[in-house]
Amino acid sequence: MVRAFVALGSNINPAENFRAALHALARRFERVEVSTVYRSEAEGRPEQPPFYNCVVAIETEMDPLDLKFRVLRTIEAELGRRRTSDKYAPRTIDLDLIVYGDMVLEMEEIVLPDPEISTRPFLSIPLAELAPDLTIRGTGASITHLAEAFPKNSIEPLHSYTSTMREEVSRIQNAANSGDS
Repeated sequence: MVRAFVALGSNINPAENFRAALHALARRFERVEVSTVYRSEAEGRPEQPPFYNCVVAIETEMDPLDLKFRVLRTIEAELGRRRTSDKYAPRTIDLDLIVYGDMVLEMEEIVLPDPEISTRPFLSIPLAELAPDLTIRGTGASITHLAEAFPKNSIEPLHSYTSTMREEVSRIQNAANSGDS
């Protein structure tokens, strides 16, 4: 089993789309850990609604390409994600594989670890919550060091919403583990 980290983002009905995406992940993976959910301004697009962002940790035996294209892209499609040439367009849900164990991979379809971890607080801060001892392979930097470099007010934690999402994920997984799903 490999511990992988998936970043979630949404700025179209984010509370509902996050819930649906987290439920879908909880049904597909035996173990899902959810970071704090944060609200942040749309990167370079002040006219867009703010995003909800978080990172989830999963354990999987799937290879990274299967995980990305057979699971994450499927969930995105189920939740109405439409990809356009504008990579900064509003979205119902965005599920990005950002770290896959200690794998370093550079392909047209996927780069691991995600190079934006060191430049995006909505990636590094929640990732540091879930894996404070993680060293980002290929950079040599610790995720905690990267996360601490961002101003504390760069993203807004949604504590109550996070608690609700963690409880719902836990309920789904407990039901699946007890055979009640």
